[in-house]
Amino acid sequence: MAAKLVLGANRGIGLAVVEQLCAAGHQVIATCRGERGGLEQTGATVIDGIDLSEKDDRQRLGAELRTTTPDWILVNAGVLGSEQLGAIDGDAAQSIRRQFEINALAPLLTIQALCPLLAVGSRVGILTSRMGSISDNGSGGYYGYRMSKAAVNAMGRSLAMDLRDQGVAVALLHPGFVRTRMTGGQGEIEPAQAAQGLIARMDALDIASTGRFWHANGQELPW
Repeated sequence: MAAKLVLGANRGIGLAVVEQLCAAGHQVIATCRGERGGLEQTGATVIDGIDLSEKDDRQRLGAELRTTTPDWILVNAGVLGSEQLGAIDGDAAQSIRRQFEINALAPLLTIQALCPLLAVGSRVGILTSRMGSISDNGSGGYYGYRMSKAAVNAMGRSLAMDLRDQGVAVALLHPGFVRTRMTGGQGEIEPAQAAQGLIARMDALDIASTGRFWHANGQELPW
């Protein structure tokens, strides 16, 4: 049975995805940066101490997975800032840089490191946000988050083109407005509902639908 790899899985949406996959009987490998949290009770194989923005950690992850051919990889790692125009000073600018590093560059470098593991039929899902849509921005603000998510959307689209000939499909996935620690408990849905939709989108992903931007509920989103 091919493994499903969830990167950034010790809480919130990532943990909910792992819980549902394990409950359905799948072989799951989950990573976390710090505490394992609820992963201990899921039955997943856990690789801890993995910070996707660190080169040494990405290399260690690749080494530990060297005999694995993932059925799919879900990259679920991100940070949210709330910079507003007129208050983008030194600290806020540093926050924007950090969001680019974690939300856009780290996923690219991680997938690049794991490319040797992928085979025809493998699928890659990258959690992004509707806030990264340029045409759908009707409220402004949140400069670092919007910019970094637009960047990861562009990255994922390029990745889909580069991996198409290898038979590997890529999806950009918006989970919805989910009640998690990152959103301060605000949101419209719980992590379990978001996870259910994300799993459905990953299961449906193939070369014919590669490189597209999806809401977890199945709606295709504008760039």
